[in-house]
Amino acid sequence: MGIRNFEDLDVWKKSRELVNDVYSLTKKQRFSKDFGLVDQIRRSAVSVMSNIAEGFERGSNAEFIRFLYIAKASCGEVRSHLFIAFDQGYLTKDELDKTMSFANAVSAMIGGFIGYLRSSKMKGVKFKPRS
Repeated sequence: MGIRNFEDLDVWKKSRELVNDVYSLTKKQRFSKDFGLVDQIRRSAVSVMSNIAEGFERGSNAEFIRFLYIAKASCGEVRSHLFIAFDQGYLTKDELDKTMSFANAVSAMIGGFIGYLRSSKMKGVKFKPRS
């Protein structure tokens, strides 16, 4: 059966969880009032999820890898914003540690997926012979 859609990818599913975690944190009373930071961290989290989806839909491993690197960079941006939120007193240490750990896990999954695609002999669906 295999992977037919980006929604089948575990890394996309985990990035979706990260988005939901970020949205949940940014709805907290004090955090929600920092409109600039809320916008930035949400955009960063959404970028992780969206770039995985867009890269998959491109149909070639080379393009997918390029978008996965963008997703991985956005994951780093989420982590940086989490530190800002913590430093401003918007997050508890437990909230920071939990979400930071999850963001690091998503980043590691993306990195592992990049390595897998780099070593794959398959070039992508747009390179399959037409029947």
